[in-house]
Amino acid sequence: MCPLQENNRRFGNLIRYTIIILCVVILDQLTKFLAVRYLLPVGDYPLIPGVLHLTYVENTGAAFGMMKDSRWIFMTASTVAIIGIFIFLIIYSNKIKPLLGVALSFVVAGGIGNMIDRVSKKYVVDFINFELIDFAVFNAADSFITVGAGLMILYIIIYEGKPQKKDTVTEKNDYETGNKT
Repeated sequence: MCPLQENNRRFGNLIRYTIIILCVVILDQLTKFLAVRYLLPVGDYPLIPGVLHLTYVENTGAAFGMMKDSRWIFMTASTVAIIGIFIFLIIYSNKIKPLLGVALSFVVAGGIGNMIDRVSKKYVVDFINFELIDFAVFNAADSFITVGAGLMILYIIIYEGKPQKKDTVTEKNDYETGNKT
């Protein structure tokens, strides 16, 4: 591939990943806006009683409410991770598989969505409550971070977990001659 085609491919992939990030951040912020507007006054709205509720929570901790009141630690760690992943996407966008690019975009977008809350409100708005399994209340950004991590695991299983193909002719010749590789 000539350098111009490679740059065009890199730019096209980077635009795709940026669009994914922007769409996820907008979706996250829109759902949080709606949660503040409609859930804050009522606190809890059962969609499926005892199973799935929309519950307004102001989370000062990390994902799923861990480590309350450690805002600056999360802001620093999130900023480093977001910038690092985005730089990775810029540099390797033409070399990585689309599955990894989407996974990383989801993680970056979720991090940005929660960072917006931490900076503007000093807490993160959470509202999705699976009461059936007594899980922490979370939001769309947390969901995208989790799905992104899951897609990265899937990527590793599909693409990185495969044994490397060896040259069968060399392998046979090495076996016949007693050479170890």
